Amino acid sequence: MMFLITMIRDEDGTYVAECPSIPGCISQGKTEEEAERNVREAIKECLEVRAEKGMPLTVTTREVEVPV
Repeated sequence: MMFLITMIRDEDGTYVAECPSIPGCISQGKTEEEAERNVREAIKECLEVRAEKGMPLTVTTREVEVPV
């Protein structure tokens, strides 16, 4: 499965990666590569837990245009 992730660098220099289509699925790392590896594992674990609990695996995400 393919998932979109977001990645930011926080004020301490840590990279924080999140999967918007899985609520609460977030991880971090000292480098972008480490954060990506960690969030991949977090995605697998989140999907397993959600399946065990009978929850939808993901939520709907959309891209919307906002005029500025």
